[in-house]
Amino acid sequence: MSENHLSGLEPASVFSYFEALCRIPHGSGNTGAISDYLVSFARERNLRHLQDEKGNVIIFQPGTAGYENHPPVILQGHMDMVCEKDPQSPIDMEHQGLEVRHDGEVVFAEGTTLGGDDGIALAYVLALMDDPDIPHPPLEAVFTVDEEVGMLGADALDASPLSGRTLINLDSEDEGVFTVSCAGGTRVDLTLPVQRRAVYGPCVLLKVDGLEGGHSGAEIHRNRANANKVMGLFLSRIQELMPVCITSLSDGSKDNAIPRSCQAKLVAMGIGLERINDVARNLQEEIRREYDEPDARIEAFDLDALGGNAVVSEDSAKIIGLLCGLPNGVQALSTKIPGLVQTSLNLGILRLNDALELTVSVRSSVEEEKEALVRKLSELSDFYGASFSRRGDYPAWEYRDESPLRDLCIAVYREMYGSEPEVLAIHAGLECGLLSRKLPGLDCISFGPQMHDIHTSRETLEIRSVERVWRFLRMVLERL
Repeated sequence: MSENHLSGLEPASVFSYFEALCRIPHGSGNTGAISDYLVSFARERNLRHLQDEKGNVIIFQPGTAGYENHPPVILQGHMDMVCEKDPQSPIDMEHQGLEVRHDGEVVFAEGTTLGGDDGIALAYVLALMDDPDIPHPPLEAVFTVDEEVGMLGADALDASPLSGRTLINLDSEDEGVFTVSCAGGTRVDLTLPVQRRAVYGPCVLLKVDGLEGGHSGAEIHRNRANANKVMGLFLSRIQELMPVCITSLSDGSKDNAIPRSCQAKLVAMGIGLERINDVARNLQEEIRREYDEPDARIEAFDLDALGGNAVVSEDSAKIIGLLCGLPNGVQALSTKIPGLVQTSLNLGILRLNDALELTVSVRSSVEEEKEALVRKLSELSDFYGASFSRRGDYPAWEYRDESPLRDLCIAVYREMYGSEPEVLAIHAGLECGLLSRKLPGLDCISFGPQMHDIHTSRETLEIRSVERVWRFLRMVLERL
């Protein structure tokens, strides 16, 4: 039997379920096992449940004594997590569970993302449904798949079995912050065909590493460098000194994570490693100065090889031009809400084989700006001869002037915490927008316990915050 590293933490039931979920691999696109786990949970408790072809699960639970005839409440979270790990981590996140630990203050996973986003939501709901002594109205628990790669589960969900029009989304990571609106978004894929041929000369490895990374929505405004864009700049400056023939180029495996590192190999023709490292040192100083990246490392290494099957210089120049010309980061701030990012994009995925493949996450709370940015990417792809496609569109979640749920949550928060919560719109995407479109009149709010550095291997979940939000959730349900 697996050792329970979170035993002794409170609330015990929440952390017990959270650790059980962490033992199940559940990255985006790999949620079959965790979907079946939720179905087994429902069957063992004779709860009505639905599981669709995508793996989305809905579990229905009657209200407790005295609450049987109250309007149902939808509790919602997503099953999938962003799988990122340190280079030295031996864990195969496709097939192995996480090595979850705690230090008395926070929960973390050794060498990998923790998946608190959004495993803690599932743990809360399962613990709630497993305790008959917690008073609550009828519950409709909605667990979706593949939220992190475009909200594909929520998009495909048949919401017609849901009768509730009050929804608590548990996919936020700042305690004391109630999210009441969010941006919409889409994914854009660009594919640039390239030609390769045998090229001879000394081979060089280029590395961009040590960047902060982070969530491409929640942290896009934090002045963090994108490793893929930095690599494009590195290659461009080398290209100013000599023709460049790239043999490999890759990094960034998630379009909704700001890439922390990137590697490229090329055949160096005309200058030596010393001059390339001069470029690297100058660029490193520039990145550390212009971004909040004190640990940025940009380096070049000699490889024990003479030539290889490289992308021809003309197509290598197109790759560099596309990387440098592609917009990235914050594009517009809201004129209505101070400090809120209104429109942004993130070059998250970069691969080079027989073609250069790029995936960009585009977000905006203004539909016209989102579409204008998509058109700009389409025009850029046409200019360089790349193909263009888009997928995973999801709508913005618009702010409601009147929200009884929001009013109740604010009142309960004041009573429990003795202070005012922060009520805000965010730039990151939430499934509330899609669910609001499917369920007219839906009154939504999103909150959750305190997490740090989500979507990175430094991710942590504050233990005492989990307990406070657990009490808060119970109080809200008791009063609905």
